[in-house]
Amino acid sequence: MNRPKTRRVAAIDGRGQFVLIEEPVPQPGRGEVLAENRASLISPGTELGGVKGRRANPDPDAPPRRFGYSSAGVVLEAGKGCEDLPPGTELACMGDGYALHSDYVVVPRNLTVPKPPEISFEEAAFAHLAATALHAVRRADVRIGENFLVVGLGVLGQLAVQLGRIAGAHVAAMDLLPMRRELAARGGADLVLDPRDEPVEQVRRFTRGYGLDCGLIAFGGDATEAVELVSRMMKVAPDTHRMGRLAIVGGAQFQASGWPVAVGNMDIRPSSRPGPGYHDEAWEHGRDYPAVFVQWTTRRNMEEALRFAAEGRLDLEILITHRLPLGDFAEGAEALVSSPGAALGVVLRP
Repeated sequence: MNRPKTRRVAAIDGRGQFVLIEEPVPQPGRGEVLAENRASLISPGTELGGVKGRRANPDPDAPPRRFGYSSAGVVLEAGKGCEDLPPGTELACMGDGYALHSDYVVVPRNLTVPKPPEISFEEAAFAHLAATALHAVRRADVRIGENFLVVGLGVLGQLAVQLGRIAGAHVAAMDLLPMRRELAARGGADLVLDPRDEPVEQVRRFTRGYGLDCGLIAFGGDATEAVELVSRMMKVAPDTHRMGRLAIVGGAQFQASGWPVAVGNMDIRPSSRPGPGYHDEAWEHGRDYPAVFVQWTTRRNMEEALRFAAEGRLDLEILITHRLPLGDFAEGAEALVSSPGAALGVVLRP
């Protein structure tokens, strides 16, 4: 086919409104591929978190901000160093500024993985968030037979619930929104909790008095109450110190009263990004790390997450609430901002 000259890209303008812009299609450089998108997934947290702020303090002169970082498609053209990814190769793609909500994307080779034939392009478009969830579950060091709680059941939290089950843990899931709790139950959560309904006592019974071994906070914003609540659910040593591991992913912030004494010996572990390599430009474009020293890179996490999906162990389909053409992306994005109780996985099809 002839190389496309222009592409449509989803963006947010200075007033916080969703707009579709048109721009030239970039030329793939060394270590990059040009792909035709077949699906992309809107992340309701990271991508749309600044919309309300822009609407509250509009700047009409600010240029539109393109967004999107998780997509799947078919290679149209391979740059130098990507000869093993010929035209026609089906890929899952990720990366802020690369895997945009667009007709066509240019993505570094190590931010792509082959799409398993057993899954759809829509499912493959979850790769970025699935890899981030997998990295977070590893940071929490979830082990077989342990009691694990996920707080915040957006797309990433839902994926963490399922991955916790794959790891062999007894999984509890907590969120304010009924729809998200229902999805977590469908995804395999053993216990779903409303934080307003005496969750500490429910967790005590669920863990048979042992308390939580580990937890994950999977939402952005002020997490002070969540951290304090989770600390009350953790296992307790004879000297009254709270024990266990709590991973925090995304932009959550907290200021626990009496910190750090208030949380005892509980380990709090930030979980940044989908794994090592992301935002290392040399790595992204093909210079890999020695696998014997850095086993779980971003790319390996993408591969493993999609392998779980291909094997039927990770159910991505149940997380899709909206399917829309790219031209109607504003409808889906607005639903995520204005109606979070009714929208979750919004997939765009160019």
